[in-house]
Amino acid sequence: MEKKPPPLVSLIPAVLLVIMLFISIRIFGSDALGGASQISLLTAAAVCIFIGMIFYKVKWDAFEQAITNNIAGISTAILILLVIGALSGSWVISGVVPTLIYYGIDIIHPKFFLVSTCIICALVSVITGSSWTTVATIGIALMGIGKAQGFEAGWIAGAIISGAYFGDKISPLSDTTILASSIIKVPLFDHIRYLMITTVPSLIIALIIFTIAGLSKEVVETEQIMTFRSVLDLKFNISLWLLIVPIVTGILIARRIPSVITLFLSALLAGIFAIFFQPHLLHEISGGDGESFMSTAQGLITSFYGSTAVETGNIELNELVSTRGMSGMLNTIWLIICAMCFGGSMMASGMLFSLTAIFARFMKNAVSTVASTVCSGLLLNLTTADQYISIILTGDIFRDIYKEKGYESRLLSRTAEDSVTVTSVLIPWNTCGMTQATVLNVSTLTYLPYCFFNLISPLMSIFIAAIGYKIVKRENLIDKE
Repeated sequence: MEKKPPPLVSLIPAVLLVIMLFISIRIFGSDALGGASQISLLTAAAVCIFIGMIFYKVKWDAFEQAITNNIAGISTAILILLVIGALSGSWVISGVVPTLIYYGIDIIHPKFFLVSTCIICALVSVITGSSWTTVATIGIALMGIGKAQGFEAGWIAGAIISGAYFGDKISPLSDTTILASSIIKVPLFDHIRYLMITTVPSLIIALIIFTIAGLSKEVVETEQIMTFRSVLDLKFNISLWLLIVPIVTGILIARRIPSVITLFLSALLAGIFAIFFQPHLLHEISGGDGESFMSTAQGLITSFYGSTAVETGNIELNELVSTRGMSGMLNTIWLIICAMCFGGSMMASGMLFSLTAIFARFMKNAVSTVASTVCSGLLLNLTTADQYISIILTGDIFRDIYKEKGYESRLLSRTAEDSVTVTSVLIPWNTCGMTQATVLNVSTLTYLPYCFFNLISPLMSIFIAAIGYKIVKRENLIDKE
């Protein structure tokens, strides 16, 4: 039997990673994503591999296989990221986002903007089953509306993410919801119904906080809002016809078309609308003197893949309508790949299981069992940097423990979602954290304090266990298939 690394040894790569990331962020700030954070992940992975091979005789093939499997597992996510980059660029340049901002400023009152944003994103995410799709579409538009109304980026992103991850957590179309229920062998709708016990109270508390924050906000002067509207109207051809793009996107989502196809068709449709409604912007982006077909094509293609800057005469709007396209996602993809290398090395070396085993020792009653699972789920998110891997490992590690202690499988599936799904977006080097930070152009640490739903959910899971509501325990519990 191979000797496994003890917990103290297993902590070495994880502690080294945290220290290096802290130093990188202090030195480079937001530019740390351009390479410093990736170096930190690869260095921690190298230390993990060195310890595993030299002291615990783990073969290189095991590390290579684990890393390869990890990267293969996020290949779809990488493709979605690239398509999201193209979509965000085309939605802005075509005028879709500016149109939504233009009319949204009037429709959504500033006092209720934050709570409205959270509710809107929650509804869209429940329908789509995807937090990524929600943030990449309606989230971008709401970001613009919030900035026009004078809200800080962290508050806006926190409201968007809180709503988006509520839907991602309870929607029967959500891949994480389906994964958690299937891995732990709980019927999907039993899992969702049990999730409601912790999820709905968490959202209600978040909505109350956003309502209070909105009511205490000083309303931006009408002149400033009118300036935003007039500048948008001057630079873009604002038209209700442009709303066809989000409407068609909604129809594709309702028909359950796969996310990659939906996002791709949405980006393509926005590109077509850009040709008819914003040809002047395409020529501006291309840098061409004339208005030839080649100039239009160059501007359109650039908006899909590259960085674009539209000069509006307003500094805040310039930042809002600038896009990075597919190329803007490359640093995120690079970071995700490096994170998968670190997660794979921790799994292959046995260090990950050694660390999570610590929490299993504290499982004495319902509260300690749920709390240990929550802490383990958070640790898995920190070390594997991927919510899907974390959900799978949480199920694998704790399934038998819950059964031996007489707890229902649905308690484990719910706790896994309460601890893994919602916290993944709060970790800067996690796939979710990096994706949403890139899409919204707000750093993870900036929006983290305002993601109230995501912060409350794990605590709510422990609280519900403490009061014992709907916590069933029987000796030698046999789960119904």
